[in-house]
Amino acid sequence: MKFLISLHINPAVLDALTDEEKAAIGAGHGAFIEALKASGELITTQALVDPSQAAVVTVRNGQPVVTDGPFLEAKEYLGGFYLIDCEHKERAIELAAQIPDAAIPGLGVEVRQVMFADGQLEA
Repeated sequence: MKFLISLHINPAVLDALTDEEKAAIGAGHGAFIEALKASGELITTQALVDPSQAAVVTVRNGQPVVTDGPFLEAKEYLGGFYLIDCEHKERAIELAAQIPDAAIPGLGVEVRQVMFADGQLEA
């Protein structure tokens, strides 16, 4: 089964961390990635740029309209994700609990099963 573990970032929370705490988060992600690779459960992981660098695309009257910045005004934003392949949701939750962000109040780690990929419904 495939699961998306998404990391929800609150910049105010990150800004309040010390340099040492930020370094520990980075090191924790590095160790987590290596453990997922070793277990064969990692499909991919990606970090995303700040939403201020995003482009929002809509179509109005058949024409694309592009605006700068995030789609929604919110203090949290999607900062990155892990796409994993594991046996069941409980394992995905167990893995998500190992991500350093999960231990920091104000940051979010969400687990969602992949329903559809590459034109095929997931089992």
